[in-house]
Amino acid sequence: MSTTGSLSRRALLLAASAVGLAACTPTQAAPPPPDPLAELEARALADATTARALGATAVADARAEHARVLRAEMDRERPPKPSSSGAPTTTQAPTPPADPKALVESLTKAQQEATALVATLPRYRAGLVGSVAAGCACLVEVLA
Repeated sequence: MSTTGSLSRRALLLAASAVGLAACTPTQAAPPPPDPLAELEARALADATTARALGATAVADARAEHARVLRAEMDRERPPKPSSSGAPTTTQAPTPPADPKALVESLTKAQQEATALVATLPRYRAGLVGSVAAGCACLVEVLA
């Protein structure tokens, strides 16, 4: 019943099944881009470390709190996947040198970065980042 050069009914069904199966197979979704708050968190952690080394406890506490609330917002937006270690995920901050001038420069840069980021964020995140920017501006005034 089959003619040369034409597909058999069985071959046609197999081909259709393969196409249908391929269409139903889930594809790997691309990972989301890095959270824009992650850099602000890393800078806040680094500033807190520098401030502690300088004995500026109030500045260190303020920047540690900035890092904490930024992490809480990132975890709210993208809940961390459970890990076997049970340790919370935090961005590792580089250990900066303990230099008062460098701390003021870092706080100024953090303020500028946060201010620039505000316009790109949804309102609920913009308020948080705006508060961090204002906090950095206040800390610069305290240290100046």
